[in-house]
Amino acid sequence: MTGVGLAGGALACAVTAIAAVAADRLSVHPSRARAVSDQDQGDTLTASDASPSPLEATRALLIAAHPTADGLESSRCADSYDNFNYHRLMTNKPVQLYDRDSEWRELTEFTTSDQAGATLGLVYGRRRQGKTLLLQLLTLGTGGFMFPATQQGEAQNLADLGAAYAEYRGLRQPVHFRDFREALTELLRLGEEQPTAVVIDEFPYLVSATPALPSYLQQELSPLGHARQHTRTRMIVCGSALTTMSGLLGGGAPLRGRARLELIVRPFNYRASAEFWGVEHNPELAFRLHALVGGTPAYKDMCAGNGPASLAQLGGWVARRLLNPASAMFREGGLLLREEPSIADPTSYAAVLAAISGGARRRSEIAAALGRPSGALAHLLTGLEDIGMIDHLGDALRGKRTVFQIAEPVVRLYQLLIARHEPELVAGRAAQLWARSAQTIAEKIYGPHFEDLARAWCLQHAAEETLGGTPVSVLPTELPCREHHSGHHIDLVVAKDAAPGHISAIGEAKATRTPVGVSELQRLEHLRGLLPAARVGQLPKLLLFSLTGFTAGLAAEAAVRGDLELVDADRLYHGS
Repeated sequence: MTGVGLAGGALACAVTAIAAVAADRLSVHPSRARAVSDQDQGDTLTASDASPSPLEATRALLIAAHPTADGLESSRCADSYDNFNYHRLMTNKPVQLYDRDSEWRELTEFTTSDQAGATLGLVYGRRRQGKTLLLQLLTLGTGGFMFPATQQGEAQNLADLGAAYAEYRGLRQPVHFRDFREALTELLRLGEEQPTAVVIDEFPYLVSATPALPSYLQQELSPLGHARQHTRTRMIVCGSALTTMSGLLGGGAPLRGRARLELIVRPFNYRASAEFWGVEHNPELAFRLHALVGGTPAYKDMCAGNGPASLAQLGGWVARRLLNPASAMFREGGLLLREEPSIADPTSYAAVLAAISGGARRRSEIAAALGRPSGALAHLLTGLEDIGMIDHLGDALRGKRTVFQIAEPVVRLYQLLIARHEPELVAGRAAQLWARSAQTIAEKIYGPHFEDLARAWCLQHAAEETLGGTPVSVLPTELPCREHHSGHHIDLVVAKDAAPGHISAIGEAKATRTPVGVSELQRLEHLRGLLPAARVGQLPKLLLFSLTGFTAGLAAEAAVRGDLELVDADRLYHGS
């Protein structure tokens, strides 16, 4: 599994050995010793007749490996399982989890809180971001319960839930829930003794089969109900259907106002992605790889677990891993759209993605490419933005003038190369297509992506002195020019305060194969002179970004000027 590694080769053996003695060392957790079902009349679970579940055996490993974890005294780990504060056993981020520091912190703070009353959290994001792994490690480390729903009927999911619940409780027979009201009641009772995470993964599958489920959950979490008055259950519902999950808390939805946590798991940012793929030592390669596959963790596994080792190997790697019909990545850019249940007509949405990928960025340009009136695009653009396929960027000087861009790099690659040239790729001509498409790749993939990373760098990594202030927004714009009788595009305008947004810096980002020279500086100086006086206080700084570096003349100029910053690929990935 991507991002998962074992701490040592002996771990599997340790699990087996400790699991073997778990039954002799562990007694049943108090919340599991209560009778929960009348499925077998007179058959009540007690500590003496319950056998340890696989989860209990795994916890024994954690206890043995970390007998004083997070401040727990070893004496509290000596005898019985019912005396542990499991939620404190593994609140440090597991070594198996790459990045995700903030997500882990938010989840552990939510699940281990001693606040009285059951609470609700939502975790969602596009598929293949590692949500399930994150929650599996959370429930394993804190002694929680996790149920992965599947795409099936209500009765089938209830049966599976009953079996999972029985295993967690140490019951010998599955629990037969009559309906989801009863199931939710029992799940929320799991936190009667201590804060306990209860996770339902793929929650939209359950909602699809049982539309009233959010209302049932609302009722169970009512202020005077048993769960809020007598438990500390931390219920987490998780899913990949973005519109369904975000809609749980929107408008007049039953759960609006009920959640204490809404966590969106996003792709890795460009710096984390470089380290994840092991190419942080080669910033130019890291950039080109990110421009093609983005930051989705699972894509590394889908590319056989490794990326290109050098720029020289990039073309061959792309042909083998991305443009090869036998590769799992070949249709990924098209499948992402069809995985979202809110997309009823994928063809129309795909046409919009193709237009934006091809360079149509304004609403009028997209409409012209599709041969449709501009007013007919609203629901398509909103739908694509809701599911994370596109972003919109405002204009730094004219807020209502919006441009759109592809948010997921594999979608852009699919639309530009795979969807348009599939017969050629099926015929085994991937290498030839990649070489022939060099200009398209440079202009439609690398160019826009480099501009996007330059804006991200300003917001996330640049030092205050680099930008002439703390950035509030970094957006593109277009300036009219009487001298040239045309408009000039600026890749980024850095505003350092709220409206009207005084401009502290402007910049250009070039992903060309040749170093950026003095002519680009002269152009940027000309554009600085066109900025509206009302938006300028101190003289804005000039930022030049280049993927392939700068000429000696421009570097010499920057060395003697305090208003000029040069940002190459190495500074983009490692500097401020």
